[in-house]
Amino acid sequence: MSTLWVGTSWKMTKTLTEARAWAEGLREHLDTVPDGVQPFVIPSFTATTTVREILGEDSPVLLGVQNAHWEDTGAWTGEVSVPQAKDAGAQIVEIGHSERREHFGETVETTRLKVAAALRHGLTPLLCIGESAGVKEAGGSSAFILEQAAGALEGLSEEELARVVIAYEPIWAIGEKGRPATVEELVEPFAALGAEYTRRVAGLLYGGSVNLGNAADLLGIDHVTGLFVGRTAWELEGYLELLAIAGRS
Repeated sequence: MSTLWVGTSWKMTKTLTEARAWAEGLREHLDTVPDGVQPFVIPSFTATTTVREILGEDSPVLLGVQNAHWEDTGAWTGEVSVPQAKDAGAQIVEIGHSERREHFGETVETTRLKVAAALRHGLTPLLCIGESAGVKEAGGSSAFILEQAAGALEGLSEEELARVVIAYEPIWAIGEKGRPATVEELVEPFAALGAEYTRRVAGLLYGGSVNLGNAADLLGIDHVTGLFVGRTAWELEGYLELLAIAGRS
């Protein structure tokens, strides 16, 4: 059985005190992480070093950042480079989340540059792709997400591609106003992703209104090898239960 990835991005939540409490709780339960499950957590930048220090350098939990610039250094006020993220303890770089694309001008080209930067410095790119409700209603979901992925991964060798994780997060299914996707709605997009990337990338994850009630069904979809979770995993108990569900899948 392939590794099942189960991770969470905290987005713009948690103070250092809250981040510390969550990480300490997870550390105390690491012996309960099922075999074959790869946990990861992506806090906000301010909590990166705190979470790394608590979990420890040798922790089985991979640590990520929610964004990073494609240049190693330079006059990019407000940005953080991949080397800086790595220095803070990050092992994963989240790239191309739909909120970054919508509000901060992320494009297919900048995702390509960021994927390359992460790989150049030995970090795992977590590439997020996903279509709008309008694209879905027009029947173009599979073509749209394949184009997003292909643009970001253009030029990679098979060895580099094997280090990439792809998270399919349909825009209409994420966030507080998102509508949870049904299994039937996800079969076709994952069939398309699977045909192109199964056994070529490190993981094909699903994210979008994942909760304790639908996690097992989502993991049962062909080609899905993990979950990228928001609010359900922000409370430690929810995240631990998601890890347990993955262990039973």
